[in-house]
Amino acid sequence: MNPYNPKIVDHFMHPRNVGEIADADGIGTVGHPSCGDIIRLFIKVEKLNGKRIISQAKFKTFGCTTAIATSSIATELIKGKTIEEALTLKNAEVAKALGGLPTIKMHCSVLAEDALKAAVADYLKKNGEEKYLNEVQTQSQKHEEAELLSRRI
Repeated sequence: MNPYNPKIVDHFMHPRNVGEIADADGIGTVGHPSCGDIIRLFIKVEKLNGKRIISQAKFKTFGCTTAIATSSIATELIKGKTIEEALTLKNAEVAKALGGLPTIKMHCSVLAEDALKAAVADYLKKNGEEKYLNEVQTQSQKHEEAELLSRRI
C-alpha cells in the first residue's frame, strides 16, 4: 500500500519553486540528523505599503519524498504573505495542505516550518532587526518530538 496520497506525489514529482534566489533576502537551512533530510529555503522580501511581503520563495532539498513535498507546498503557502503572516504557518498546516502525512514523516513538515523561521531570522539579522529574533528562532524541540513519535511506530 502506498502511504503517500496523490497531492504528496504531485509535489514530489512536480515540485514548485525549486532552486535558489541569487540575491535572497533570507536563507534558512535546517536538517534532521536521524534521517539526513536537509532543507534550504530562500526568500525575497519586498516592502509594499509599509509591509514586508514575501514575493518569492524557493527551496533546495536533499531528502525523501515527503521532505521535497513539504518544501514545495511551504513555498506555495508563504508567497504573497507578510513576514508576520508567514511566521504563523505551522507544521500541521503544511501537512494538512498536502492532504495529510504518514505519522512517521511528520518531522518533514517540522523541517519546512523551521526552514521558514530560519530564513526569516536571516532576513531580520541582515536588516538589523535582531530584537525580533526570539519570535522566529527554530524550535529544535519539535524535531526531537517528531523523531520520538516516529520511533514509536
